[in-house]
Amino acid sequence: MKVTVIYGGRSGEHEISLISAAAIVRGLALENQVTLIGITKEGRWYLQPESELERIKKDTGASFKLFQDEKDEVFVRPAAGKSCFATKDRILETDVVFPALHGTYGEDGTIQGLLEMAEIPYVGCTTLSSSLTMDKEKTKVVVKDAGIPVVPYICIKRSELNDSALYDEIFQRAIDEIGFPLFVKPCCAGSSNGASKATNKKEFSYALMEAFSWDDKVLVEKALNAREIECSVTGNSVTCSLDKDFESVKAYLPGEICPTHTFYDFDAKYNDPDGANLKVPAELSSDLIETVRSSAVKVYNALDAAGLSRVDFFIDRDDGKLYFNEINTMPGFTPISMFPKMCQVTGLSFDKLVALLLNEAISRFNAKERLQTSR
Repeated sequence: MKVTVIYGGRSGEHEISLISAAAIVRGLALENQVTLIGITKEGRWYLQPESELERIKKDTGASFKLFQDEKDEVFVRPAAGKSCFATKDRILETDVVFPALHGTYGEDGTIQGLLEMAEIPYVGCTTLSSSLTMDKEKTKVVVKDAGIPVVPYICIKRSELNDSALYDEIFQRAIDEIGFPLFVKPCCAGSSNGASKATNKKEFSYALMEAFSWDDKVLVEKALNAREIECSVTGNSVTCSLDKDFESVKAYLPGEICPTHTFYDFDAKYNDPDGANLKVPAELSSDLIETVRSSAVKVYNALDAAGLSRVDFFIDRDDGKLYFNEINTMPGFTPISMFPKMCQVTGLSFDKLVALLLNEAISRFNAKERLQTSR
């Protein structure tokens, strides 16, 4: 199989993508022919040298570097299928794409739409579900409608920020309805970029300024005294075939994040090796484990997810209630990432996980190709 792995990108999670992509490449079966495409922080695509592939395979602790040779700039050709990627002087044949891209321009529906136009199979959620789940507010609306409790929240838009009287009203309403402490986060950013915890009006004001530097919509949520529980899910929630096990929607044993920071921020996730203790599986009763798993599947199905996702929950320490937090449609594949750890402890090894995702991507593409698009 010819597999193209794409990484980097115009995102605050650019460096994390380089680490995830390296792990994914090492998890690919030896018989696969691998092509590497790196995207710069400015958004330009470049074919990466074969020497970079060999370096990553030999050094299990290394992450990708990004090389920019003008003769190797990559172009995407609409409707070209397996020949959709090309440089100035060659076609880069591929059977399936693994876009190891996190956050903005990676899991927000933009590259998914591009790959749909190129008519090539790709790992992960579709354009619609990627775009929907990237928006934390819209995701909560859908999940709440599906009967899953969500943390109380208020959404603030930049247009409201620009109206001083309206802003003051919403600012006070958030305090009155939600109360301190509270979390402030961009609606469409990943890895806790721009997220802050506020315990008073001054911190709240600064937190809003930080969040609005990342997005035009900001979510203000109640800060629960909660345990952070995560659950990996794979499969195709829309066109799953009963005779293909890799398409079945499956939730794996959940894990728990125990941050040593104020909350599980970007630094705790990726920079500080002691930023959090990861418990896989989570220390929960068997009944609660099944509740988390069934709730994760319900969320996954409600959002029309496909390929993979990590569904995150809170368990309120005060009353034991389970709340949906958010969903990540291209979770990290770094050595400390929870997604592959939860799959592995449930019996799905890393290399088999990668193979499952590739097979699901191709099967989903083939199912869509059978649909009628014109008369």
